[in-house]
Amino acid sequence: MIYFYLFLEFFKTGLFAIGGGMATIPFLYEIASKCDWFTTSNLVDMIAISESTPGPVGINMATFAGFMSGGVLGSLTATFALVLPAYIIIICIAGMLDKFQSNRYVQNAFAGLRPTVVGLLTVASIAIFRVTFFTEEGKTFMEWIHAIDIRAVVIFAGLFFGIMKFKKHPVIYIAIGAVLGVVVHQCL
Repeated sequence: MIYFYLFLEFFKTGLFAIGGGMATIPFLYEIASKCDWFTTSNLVDMIAISESTPGPVGINMATFAGFMSGGVLGSLTATFALVLPAYIIIICIAGMLDKFQSNRYVQNAFAGLRPTVVGLLTVASIAIFRVTFFTEEGKTFMEWIHAIDIRAVVIFAGLFFGIMKFKKHPVIYIAIGAVLGVVVHQCL
């Protein structure tokens, strides 16, 4: 039964997450809140792994989430379900693409989708920021201040400074961030 629910949730995600892999993050937060397949902490790990591995972020995240909840078959199910809506839509419109491009209704629909994509990416960014830099949610300003994860802030500041100053290949900073994360969280 888990595979049916994985298929259903990730099919919906693939159908409505317009704007790329990062647009799937709000949907994944919703899945984490209503299903016990993975936690929001696992979601942050999924984002880190998906960003540092080759391939589209959304597919990597679906594969990881499916594996966390249903093993290899779960990862195949989630990945297939995420890709299926785009595949169906492309098959349906491929023959009529030239006609669709010049259609003013289609152009207006895409113009309306742009703010939606920006909204999805903004929600994803805020959620990632909150989970990355705070150990818990606060209700007052002082609770938020006390919940700041100083280790994450220090790693971020150091890597941001390094990126701005030294302009090395991104893989170097990903590797440094991974090593620092392991060292800091194991030692402190």
